[in-house]
Amino acid sequence: MTGGFTSMDTPDGSGRHQLAAELRRLRDLAGVSGRELAQRVGISQSKVSRIESGAVVPSLPEVTAWGKELGVSVETQERLTALTGTAYDEIHPWQEALRRRGNLQNTVQDLETTAARTYTFQPALVPGLLQTAEYARRVIAMFHQQYGGSDPAAEVAGRLHRQLALYEEHRQFDFLITETALRWRPGPVALQLAQLDRIDSVSTLDNVTVGLVPLDVEATTLTTHNFVIYEGEDGADATVTVETIHADMAVDSAEHVDLYRSRWSLLRRSALCGDEAREFLRFVAADLRTRSAT
Repeated sequence: MTGGFTSMDTPDGSGRHQLAAELRRLRDLAGVSGRELAQRVGISQSKVSRIESGAVVPSLPEVTAWGKELGVSVETQERLTALTGTAYDEIHPWQEALRRRGNLQNTVQDLETTAARTYTFQPALVPGLLQTAEYARRVIAMFHQQYGGSDPAAEVAGRLHRQLALYEEHRQFDFLITETALRWRPGPVALQLAQLDRIDSVSTLDNVTVGLVPLDVEATTLTTHNFVIYEGEDGADATVTVETIHADMAVDSAEHVDLYRSRWSLLRRSALCGDEAREFLRFVAADLRTRSAT
């Protein structure tokens, strides 16, 4: 069976989704089921589904095996290889993403729901999964002042809906938050106190760990920008997302993912966890109350 490469009209114009659509199209043309192809390529059927949805970027050997098992032409195989290369480390400008997707929360939720474990490092503000409704509303309003795009109210609703995943016991969530992020407040002190209380409450869940990095701790590495690592079962199929001022970036190459895992491990050494973290939250809250009263 041979097939030519065509540009697909996908919900997301990114390389990963173009690759996903093309791999799915070639399998459909060959009349091969996802289960059968998974056996031929040597991967799980669930991974075939995640690859074809764009949730996971396959490795180059997997793409090569995919094409070989479907009998694609040499030209098609070369184009799949090129598209795989562009799909690995992708940058998505915020304005373009808003125009294509409408609600950014849906894209993030897709990553969260396909991950068995999520590692979030945030040096600037409270992570979205831990935000109160009012904190989220103010943060999203600031974002839309600069970028415009979708309905802020829908974004807030989407962010709060994502938080339901925290109560799914089979998923593990790990957070590292700096003291700077705890003290940055988009509103009055009362709002921030409610936010700290929310973090305290969620940290008691068995499948959630919250590590806090104080300002006066001896640094083990740089705290440059936020990142989130999404992992499948046993650490497989990992993806990292990084937010910058102009865009967010998706990182899938094993070499680069390992860099973020290493950075996480170094940051974790500086963090307070468990009862120490909760005690530190109360210290920050008491300090905020004292400062607001003077």
